[in-house]
Amino acid sequence: MSEIPTAEARPTEARLLHMVFPDHTNHLGTLFGGQALAWMDMAAFIVASRWARSTVVTARSEQVDFNQPIHKGDLVEVVARIAKVGRSSMNVEVDVITENLLTGERKLCTRGRFVMIALDPLGQPTPAPPLPAPAGPAAPA
Repeated sequence: MSEIPTAEARPTEARLLHMVFPDHTNHLGTLFGGQALAWMDMAAFIVASRWARSTVVTARSEQVDFNQPIHKGDLVEVVARIAKVGRSSMNVEVDVITENLLTGERKLCTRGRFVMIALDPLGQPTPAPPLPAPAGPAAPA
């Protein structure tokens, strides 16, 4: 049996799954861009909150590219990753991947970046924990 991570764990990735239903689509049967942005912002919020272990707010969305349409009936996976941490800011990269449930075909449809800010209980920016340094090459023995 696998162990559940401790309360000290700070995940750097969050994944959300959604089905595209008719009320999420426009007259062409494709996902509203605003709905995609809302799902992306939600995933960015979750990963940043879990990383900072504080209240976070969205400061900015940047460079959101809608490359492929997302159709009614598609399964949508939204993957958010902490890419960079400043003093109180966290840059989050978000990918939106669709999956056709009948064929299993998956496509990267949308990609964007969000800047999230960690806040203290008074609503002021507060330091976010730095990302761990990348592991370098192993030292010779």
